[in-house]
Amino acid sequence: MTGPATGGEGDGSGQVLLAQRPALRADVLLSAPLLSGPATVHLVKDPVSGASFEVGTKEFFLLSRLDGARSLAEIGDAYGRAFGRRLGQRNWQQLLGLLGARRLLAGGRAPEPAPPPGPPRAGNLVRGSLRLVADADAATARLHHLVRPLLHPAPLAVLLAACLAMTGVLAASAGELVGDFGWLLARPVPLLAVATLMWLSTALHEFAHGVAARHTGGTVGEIGLRWRLPVAIMYCRVDNYRYLRRRRHQLAVAAAGAFANLLFLLPFFGWWAALPGGDPTRRVLGGLLLLGTAQALVNLLPLPPLDGYTMLGHGLRVTRLAPAASAYLRLRLRDRAAAAAYPPRARRLYTAYGVGSAVLVLLLAAALAGAVWYAATR
Repeated sequence: MTGPATGGEGDGSGQVLLAQRPALRADVLLSAPLLSGPATVHLVKDPVSGASFEVGTKEFFLLSRLDGARSLAEIGDAYGRAFGRRLGQRNWQQLLGLLGARRLLAGGRAPEPAPPPGPPRAGNLVRGSLRLVADADAATARLHHLVRPLLHPAPLAVLLAACLAMTGVLAASAGELVGDFGWLLARPVPLLAVATLMWLSTALHEFAHGVAARHTGGTVGEIGLRWRLPVAIMYCRVDNYRYLRRRRHQLAVAAAGAFANLLFLLPFFGWWAALPGGDPTRRVLGGLLLLGTAQALVNLLPLPPLDGYTMLGHGLRVTRLAPAASAYLRLRLRDRAAAAAYPPRARRLYTAYGVGSAVLVLLLAAALAGAVWYAATR
């Protein structure tokens, strides 16, 4: 969007241009800096039209200062001090023309609204999706209103402590739970009951993302059912979480699903703990607790498309971490000189993630094989 200075400030038209104080529309969303491959980018989104695009650090410097209070001359002076280069009249015309064409400037043409959602149902009997709520954001807002008292720091801390204590007790009883799961696999009726409860936990997981988004200032775009037979799951599409101001809010939205899965298990854990060992109901609950805890903890792993991967991206301020790491490692094998052009932080991060994720996958495969063998030999 910007280029070398072109002059033109000295004539009358240039002075008039530089005296202007344009502003972005107040609702335009700008993200924090994100590492993307070798570059640092910012995301820009028009929440009315839904259109978004990436800009570099120099473009973001300018966009973030188009507030209607500073003139282009003042912004240009700050830009020159920051980057050692002044912008000419043609640069400003190009930038303002692009923003005007995208209808992002205050006082300009009204933005075109986003196209209406497609048909409620898409796909076929084997693979497809079904939108269940006409206004997902309003529905999530009502749900958020109901549970809001529990979202204050004190209740959340108590609930989190209860989930951690439960997880610790279950970890200490892992051998018993694996045996119960093996026992459960041979009994179709209680296995179906556990599968139904697990499906409900998955639905709760999705709604929790939406409630957390509403609580932290995000929006929910769609709630529905997606199926890939024989599996059908709920989904909740959270919009604008990349643009939340605080990193901890982004992390909270991503972690809310796993937290909800553990909360769902708490009453079953109390029931399990009250029953004597060997009780058939305790064994059914043991299988449920094993599967539910595994569901929550696996979702926190930093592998795509899991929530832990999203959390890692938010925590590191990086976008498309897995494909970027893969591209960097392939480039390093082909052309070390080109790979050396990456910033030091990018080189360290992509190498660590590429190696670490490969080791993690191998460990998970070994753990799964060990658990299956243990359950089969009990």
